[in-house]
Amino acid sequence: MIGALLSSVQGTLIPPPIAGSSATEALRRVAGCSGRQGAWSAVIVAALGLAGWQQQAYAWLGLYFLLLVPLLAVGLAAHASRLLPRLGWTPTWGVVLVLIGGSAMLALPVYRSWAQLHGFSGLRDNLVLSCVVGFGLLTVALPLWQVQSQAAALRLAALEQAALTAELKALQAQIEPHFLYNTLANTRYLARHDPDKAVRMLDHLIAYLHSALPDMRSSGSTLAREFELAEHYLALMAIRFGERLSYRLDCGAGLADAVMPPLMLMSLVENAVQHGVEPMPGPVCITLQARVHDGKLCVLVIDDGARLAPNALGSGVGLSNLRARLQAQYGSGAGFVLRIEPGKATHAALTLPLELHA
Repeated sequence: MIGALLSSVQGTLIPPPIAGSSATEALRRVAGCSGRQGAWSAVIVAALGLAGWQQQAYAWLGLYFLLLVPLLAVGLAAHASRLLPRLGWTPTWGVVLVLIGGSAMLALPVYRSWAQLHGFSGLRDNLVLSCVVGFGLLTVALPLWQVQSQAAALRLAALEQAALTAELKALQAQIEPHFLYNTLANTRYLARHDPDKAVRMLDHLIAYLHSALPDMRSSGSTLAREFELAEHYLALMAIRFGERLSYRLDCGAGLADAVMPPLMLMSLVENAVQHGVEPMPGPVCITLQARVHDGKLCVLVIDDGARLAPNALGSGVGLSNLRARLQAQYGSGAGFVLRIEPGKATHAALTLPLELHA
């Protein structure tokens, strides 16, 4: 069919869209056509055939229809595959190659008879078969191979994403108990020596868990929720460290509904507390900022704490997982930079595509 022919030729120039999970669905996508395409195919085939007949171009007509035979066979097989069980890639490739080669061999005697009837010598058999099989491979097999390659790449990306998600959940499962144990131990100490602070710490802990637990089971969050979670966490840490820790949150106007991966900001905040506050004997201020820059969401976590050397941070498991998570979810559309200037503040800058939650 010309519809299959046109879509196949286009597929050799522009990779066809990814089909479903099965090879038969991919074959239908590459070689099949809709009823409307089939009608137009018939019109185009008839028009070209009539034009060739009027010009008495019998040699051209013979080769033209011979080239269409394998495409018609593969197209019919693609439509017939709806009535058959799904096949894997190896059986599908076997069917395609057999149809291209077999239909060309079966049509060759018809081409010889056509040449004898109209008194032209025609091409040699091996040349005719090479042209027909090569044309079939170019217009059907090549697009199908592209679809298979793209499907394999998507499966690999999905497996990598699943592995990364499992790794992140395992990491979170390791971090959360450590944080809870420390917080509950501090609460028990404060309950004996400063009951008012103990109550405040429990209030913030309850609010933190109320925000964090749904995020651990969801694939998306908003900037407002992540800032709220970070605020409760920093409030807990401020009670723990006393006057040594102060914090400031600055979420830009209109960004509350901006889409953000859950618990990603918390990784940066926890990193700031661990490396900026705990080793620092003096006061430390942690600042969270969110702004729009060049059409993207920019989230900044700044601490003026330990002021370590530039090569002291950035290669830990948490930040490595954060970078891998960004790459898996956004590719080149997101980024993370950790700037550590000796004697100055540490800047953790997260850049994400700006999307507003519906």
